[in-house]
Amino acid sequence: MGLLDGHRAFVTGGGSGIGRATCRRMAAEGATVAVVDVDGDAAGAVAGEIGGIALNVDVADSKAMAIAVADAAEQLGGLSLLFNNAGGSNLAATDAYDPDEWERIVRVNLLGVYHGIRAAAPILVAGGGGAIVSTASISGTRPAAGEGPYSAAKAGVVALTATAAFEYAPTVRVNAVSPGMIATGLTAPLLDNFPEISDRMVEKTPLARIGTPEDIADVVVFLCSDAARFITGQNLVIDGGMTLHGSGVDGLLRSFSPVEPA
Repeated sequence: MGLLDGHRAFVTGGGSGIGRATCRRMAAEGATVAVVDVDGDAAGAVAGEIGGIALNVDVADSKAMAIAVADAAEQLGGLSLLFNNAGGSNLAATDAYDPDEWERIVRVNLLGVYHGIRAAAPILVAGGGGAIVSTASISGTRPAAGEGPYSAAKAGVVALTATAAFEYAPTVRVNAVSPGMIATGLTAPLLDNFPEISDRMVEKTPLARIGTPEDIADVVVFLCSDAARFITGQNLVIDGGMTLHGSGVDGLLRSFSPVEPA
């Protein structure tokens, strides 16, 4: 018997990284999964692996998300789990961000979560209950220079999680996870091309390694399961202890900024 037997899940950003690992783990624990991603081919590949369905959706598009959630509920016979995971970032000083790029990052990371909750929560409530988990970040709890829009958006996810936990209780539990440095496609350009940075990340992490997508997926599945039946409105930091020492990417902006002449 799996932890999620009988559940029907909607997972954004499910085509890669943490989303893909979570889709696989959810399916292994008995859930049927709608794999949602802006990359339709990636979503299709994961759905094919786990016997789920694939949806090609940009979470920043409120109308498209509403249609996708309704479509998934129809195909799966309802929804009981939502994992708002899609996101992305960049690195620049606050005054160096183009306003369009700032808004893009906030739309994906914060509005994408709002669009998911707005569309799915009424279905979960009408179906008798379930759980919502959203991906925040340690950048929302211990920001670093260069992360302005991403940090602001992820802090917003934590606040939105608490609000939704109030609004949909006692029928639906709502929580967030805040990953630390995780080896995914998003972090690969940094970790693979700058080994000294990877070494520094390991050195400042008490558990002495970079995290894996499975490290996050396991916690998401726990929060979605009855094992977490008395947990709601929380943000679980999953960083191997990294933020005991400070922010996750402190000093990186300086490393990539041009040095002013003396």
